[in-house]
Amino acid sequence: MMYFVSFGAVRRRAGQSLMMFILAGLLATVAAAAPWYGLAAATRAAQAHVSTAPIQQKVLLANKEGDTGGDPRAALDAFGATVGGLLPLPGARPVAGIEAEMRYVDPRKANVPSQLPLAYRDDFCAHARLTGKCPSAPGEVALTARAADAMTKRTGDTLPLKPASGTTPLLLRITAIYEPTDPVYWSDPLFLSHGDLDAGFTTLDTFRQPALGHAVFSNDVVVPEALLRGDDGYDLESQLDSAKEAFSAGQITLSDPTDPLLVAVYNGKAAVARGVLIPLGLVVVLGWFAFALAGRFTGRDRREDAGLLKLRGSTRGGIMRLATGQHLVPLIAGAVAGMPLGFLAGWLLAGRLPVRTEWWLAVLASLAAVLIVLLGGLLALTLVDTIAHRAPVVALLRRVPATRGDWRSLAIDVAFVALAVGAAYQARSGGPANGLGVAAPALVALAVALILARLLRGLADRAGGAAVRAGRLRAGLTAVRFSRQPGTDRVFALVVVSVAVFALSLGGLLAGRAEQHARAEQELGADRVLTVSAATRTRLLDAVRHADPSGRYAMAAVVDSKSSPPILAVDTTRLAAVTGMTFPAAAPPPAPLPLITGRRLELSVTSAQRQQTRLGLTLQHEGTGAVVQAEFTHIRPGANTVSAAVPGCATAPGCRLVNWDMFAGPDVTGSLTIHSLTQQEPSATVLDSATLADASRWRTDFTGLAVQLATDDGLKIAPAAKTADAVIIGTRVYAVDTSLPLPLLLAGPTPSGWRFDDATLPGFGAAATAARIVGRPAVLPVVGRTGVMADLDSLRRLGFEGGTFQVWLASDAPASVVRAIGLPVLDDRTVAGRAADLAAEDSVVTAQFGLFTVGIAVLLAAAMVAVGAAVEQEPQAEQLRALRVQGLSRRAALSTAYAGSTALVLAGLAAGVLAALVARPLAGVVAPAFADGWDVLPPPGALGGSALLLALLFALAVLGVTAWLSALPLIRRLR
Repeated sequence: MMYFVSFGAVRRRAGQSLMMFILAGLLATVAAAAPWYGLAAATRAAQAHVSTAPIQQKVLLANKEGDTGGDPRAALDAFGATVGGLLPLPGARPVAGIEAEMRYVDPRKANVPSQLPLAYRDDFCAHARLTGKCPSAPGEVALTARAADAMTKRTGDTLPLKPASGTTPLLLRITAIYEPTDPVYWSDPLFLSHGDLDAGFTTLDTFRQPALGHAVFSNDVVVPEALLRGDDGYDLESQLDSAKEAFSAGQITLSDPTDPLLVAVYNGKAAVARGVLIPLGLVVVLGWFAFALAGRFTGRDRREDAGLLKLRGSTRGGIMRLATGQHLVPLIAGAVAGMPLGFLAGWLLAGRLPVRTEWWLAVLASLAAVLIVLLGGLLALTLVDTIAHRAPVVALLRRVPATRGDWRSLAIDVAFVALAVGAAYQARSGGPANGLGVAAPALVALAVALILARLLRGLADRAGGAAVRAGRLRAGLTAVRFSRQPGTDRVFALVVVSVAVFALSLGGLLAGRAEQHARAEQELGADRVLTVSAATRTRLLDAVRHADPSGRYAMAAVVDSKSSPPILAVDTTRLAAVTGMTFPAAAPPPAPLPLITGRRLELSVTSAQRQQTRLGLTLQHEGTGAVVQAEFTHIRPGANTVSAAVPGCATAPGCRLVNWDMFAGPDVTGSLTIHSLTQQEPSATVLDSATLADASRWRTDFTGLAVQLATDDGLKIAPAAKTADAVIIGTRVYAVDTSLPLPLLLAGPTPSGWRFDDATLPGFGAAATAARIVGRPAVLPVVGRTGVMADLDSLRRLGFEGGTFQVWLASDAPASVVRAIGLPVLDDRTVAGRAADLAAEDSVVTAQFGLFTVGIAVLLAAAMVAVGAAVEQEPQAEQLRALRVQGLSRRAALSTAYAGSTALVLAGLAAGVLAALVARPLAGVVAPAFADGWDVLPPPGALGGSALLLALLFALAVLGVTAWLSALPLIRRLR
């Protein structure tokens, strides 16, 4: 019978029940969305870690030494079956390979053999760029250009090799020159250079030779991304731990580099869980507070029901069942309506659904979350009714509100302010994730709201009385309503907190996106960056300049992160066009020396040495970057004309002169004077005596004891005067074809070895180079806050090699330019793609859900504005009708009806903006930190003008429409 009474009460109080339904629906929506979004975002964050991790962290390498038994295919298959049985990885595709250490004996250096690994791998030719024919028959081999140049071999030559332990020779025929193209395939160091020469690749049948009977078997597998993410509950870490003992027992070496990635994935999922639970907890607490406040607002009619039931002898339990029954109907209806909306919101926010095997978990978690949230709301409503129903019958039946117990509310306000102070201290001292620091922004905003509510209530009380006495009835009635209506200050506080946390969340989201884009630009340097494979820096420069003669769209760059400090080398002539950055102008370099295009060189030289000597000449091809060594021998005392072959310079565009290298033995004295250098086939003068005598065109080493130079009837060079403590004795004279000292930009502290203007830049493959600092930016692209930027063409002319070869592209670079570059592309990254990867990281991926939850908080505040207006509608209508009888104008009555909720909303909006501005510095609100701790650039402000404006417009639209709609029933009554 009591439940029928409850249903009847719900029908009579449909407006109040509708408000409870809306509150329950909003909380059910956010509670149901959290698990769906959390599971999908965790998968997305894990995928971000997996996709951006170095390939070396995703490849498991298994190898074992053994004998082929004359059948390498069977041996490889048996080894692969053993590895697959010990460590089954669903969906994995292993790559089998075999490698044997061989030696190459250079006829010119018979006593110093060079190590050359000879290898086979499945699908080798599909993962390499071949110039020539893919090895397909026994005894055929493919080499790298570097290895072939070192051995002076070409396609079609015979390559004699000897096993590391044995003397039986193995003759192979070179059929191709290869370049690695797929970084995933080439991630196994076993098949890279780990000796003097890069590995040569042959067919598997070649390993039937007795000289290759003992080898190293390999079985490499790229772990599928689903297993690294932990989809379907797969625990890769435990599988690896259990398999390692079995591998060890089988004398198989297992290289497992996945641990850092698995730890990052685990931590990322934990961070996503925190990022979902913290804003969810905030909006749930605000929702429970809204339920309690709504229960207080709507409790007047239930107090009358309780008073009448007490007069008729009902028990306390019966009264509570009646009150609880009135709450259950809208709560259950709100949960039923909110759950599907939550599923949809979680899907739309995450942009994806959780993996299919986690759907059941998402459904159960959503049901549990909705149940917990609604039970908490029911408990809040029941607690409010229980406290209210303890009053005497006379108090329950009285329609005039009781006197406000201000000391209790004051104690609560002081407690919250103290809590906000502690939370702000923890946030500023230990970070936002430390203890109460996670709630610091909301608590500081709440403290500001409570303080302002007390100030405004007192001010409204005094101003309202003064306005009524002065005859300004509209202002006076509005102010008195705010100051004397119970619970209005709490609604004001809820509006302030919701607006403040929404503004801070939106500011953090926008700042995070700006920070992600700024980081992507800093890490890449240009809008699009290709990582390419090229034999030399010269080849890289030549390919890019030929692909884009205009210099508007493409620029060559090399990153040498192993240098100290790290070096970013860029083509400064194109830097401004491609990236918008500028490099300070340097003094123009001297006019370049003529290129050598002949097949043979002839040298006129006079020797003042007592014995026969020789003179070396280093050239570099301007198209390929290949080094061509020429040696002029049999230089006798007196005048000489000697020659040397340079067939590598005959192809266009020819070779530039790099340096002269004189032979300086321990007893060598006397000078060499170079008078001229001419070329044959075709015949031309390369250097005449005037050019050779120009001192500005030649230099010695920058460190150690340098050769002695003079310019008299040509270039005169003599050995350095040796001293007892000399460590480095130079023998070279370099052609000057770039600006010196080398201009560079330096970020970070000056290296310890640099003194004042005496700067030297070390590099792989080059002696230390004199340099001068022409600018000191705080941050440089790619290398960050510690490194240097210099001109790529100057560095390669100074002998710098190595590094990561890149092509930087402008945002409007046409596809034809990219195709024309013609170099194997190892990686292709864009600023937009990198920013998207950063947006998927665990530390920022939940920002959208956080904004969604605080958006729900604004809707909760709007609902409470509507509840407050609804419960006061009847008494306010009676008051205004009474005042109309006493002479209040119709216009004043209508404007007063509108002004009540409108004034509350406008005051709450202004106070919310103020609370956000106060909470940002006090609570240490900044853009979300990156998961890897990256802090090269200072973070942008977390509460910019655009964020404040957008938050204010959203809150004004929601709360303003709510205030207008909630006033319409009162307006209709008054009309």
